Amino acid sequence: MKTTQPRKQRKMLYQAPLHIRYKLFSALLSPSLKASHNVGSLPVRSGDTVRIMRGDRKGLEGKVTRVDRKKYRIFVEGVTREKVDGTTTFVPIHPSKVMITGLNLDDKWRRESLKVGVAALEAEKPEEKPEEKPEEPKKQKRKKKARKAVARKKEKTEEKKEEESMSG
Repeated sequence: MKTTQPRKQRKMLYQAPLHIRYKLFSALLSPSLKASHNVGSLPVRSGDTVRIMRGDRKGLEGKVTRVDRKKYRIFVEGVTREKVDGTTTFVPIHPSKVMITGLNLDDKWRRESLKVGVAALEAEKPEEKPEEKPEEPKKQKRKKKARKAVARKKEKTEEKKEEESMSG
């Protein structure tokens, strides 16, 4: 991100191509999925099971039926409202307001991308760095210099007092 100006951020959001919008559809994973896949968030796809975390429908859980990349909204099975004419429609929800509780792993690419996170976790485990000892001699030298300077000041003040008492 090169700019923090709100107008430029909005412009980037509205004009983003679909392959970038895909990444903006990320939602948190549930703690159990986080632990098993070693990933904090993933883009929401149709077929994923999500739990709504904010808003009027907080706590509801269902499958994602449709993803609207143009309007940045997802539609969850069972989250509907009744229109004035009696028909029911899905309620659009922003993906940042949901938590993924079940993944749709039909896609080979998605399965492979999740394996990379697990492989990274396994690669980190065997590497244990030896504990480094903090360098304390430098700190001690500084303290000694400070003590010497204080001692010199004391000696000078004592000498001045002696001179004053002899002359006075």
